[in-house]
Amino acid sequence: MNIIVQKFGGTSTANERVREAVVRRIRQALAGGYKPVAVVSAMGRAGDPYATDTIKKLAENIFPQAPLRELDLIMHCGEIIAAVVMAATLHKAGIKARAFTGYQAGLTTDGCYGQARVVACNPERIRRCLQGGEVAVVAGFQGLTPDGEINTLGRGGSDTTAVILGAALQAELVELYTDVNGIATADPHILKEARVISQMTYSEACQLVYEGSRVIHPPAVELAMKYNLNLVVRSLTEESSGTLINSGIQDNDTAAAGFTHTPRRVVTGIAHAADIVQLVIEFNQPDPDLEIKLFESLAGAGISIDLISVFPNRKIFTIKEEALPRASAVLNELGIDFSVEKDCAKVSVIGFGMRGIPGVMARVVRALNEKGISILQTADSNISISLLIRRPDLAAAVRTLHDHFALGIADLTAGETNYLHEKMIVK
Repeated sequence: MNIIVQKFGGTSTANERVREAVVRRIRQALAGGYKPVAVVSAMGRAGDPYATDTIKKLAENIFPQAPLRELDLIMHCGEIIAAVVMAATLHKAGIKARAFTGYQAGLTTDGCYGQARVVACNPERIRRCLQGGEVAVVAGFQGLTPDGEINTLGRGGSDTTAVILGAALQAELVELYTDVNGIATADPHILKEARVISQMTYSEACQLVYEGSRVIHPPAVELAMKYNLNLVVRSLTEESSGTLINSGIQDNDTAAAGFTHTPRRVVTGIAHAADIVQLVIEFNQPDPDLEIKLFESLAGAGISIDLISVFPNRKIFTIKEEALPRASAVLNELGIDFSVEKDCAKVSVIGFGMRGIPGVMARVVRALNEKGISILQTADSNISISLLIRRPDLAAAVRTLHDHFALGIADLTAGETNYLHEKMIVK
């Protein structure tokens, strides 16, 4: 069987009009000779009657500290409702379909309420459904532990459901339909000139989503990379090819789907995260025991730290602004003096093509300095450079770096002439 997994988010199942667009996409898959599996999210967003946040509030309004087990029980209902409604919509359109919960689709989870991981997938019921000529409509975001406890996979978990089913069914393609045309070179809300990226590697997509892009659930990209699945992010309603995420090596399937290989550019995209604070801790003298206790205590308080710079007498790192009260309490309890730089943001330059290319940091620093944008801290990997800046400079920093690396121009040879002028190798 030629299987395709198509994931439809909450905005794609919210009302009758958009559900008709879902039917059209499934018809296209059937016409192309595919056996479609449709993975659906709960209908709409917070405030809509069947959205996950709305359903969750039914319990939290009664008892704000409702146990996570009970919250998972109520939250997983939204996707089941969406699956049944979508199956009924397909039947109305003359397409045979069958709805499945996540656990009926074979997803076994690890028991971590609210943020579960799928530890096994046995999709035999889905396979039989497809062999019988029906479209399988699966409730995303959920699974069942071996001892019968319902788990949810965290916000965005329907993406992960789609990828896991794609791997288990050996699908040719996993499509994530959303309300944008694909993954852009920068956040279009900040930079309207941002361009949809036609193709990127798994590593670039992972880095973009972890550094602030919210288009895909991060574990979904990691799993697609693990199983070497072709993953496409595209618009439900607009006819565009979207963004293809794979190893970077074109195969016959991706060529047939309209994706063509493009030369590797040095920088692929710009990601950002706002509402960040920087903490600076000064020790009078090196104290390894206190240093260990510091980081263990922050972890114990559930505080994730980033942009970490560790020196014998100084520790510098960033946290989300919402975590500052908890972090302050931890540091005060340990008797550690610290200073806080509030109202910060992080901007990250990401590209597989910068590996082994000298001078990228120099270009980034020069571009920001020329615009008077101060850099408070940096961190890097082999495919990314992250910079801490002041929050009021964020929009200008994104625009400056986007323009400097000519990301608004799709043609590499026309757009990345800076590197040729500087006698740098573009891979």
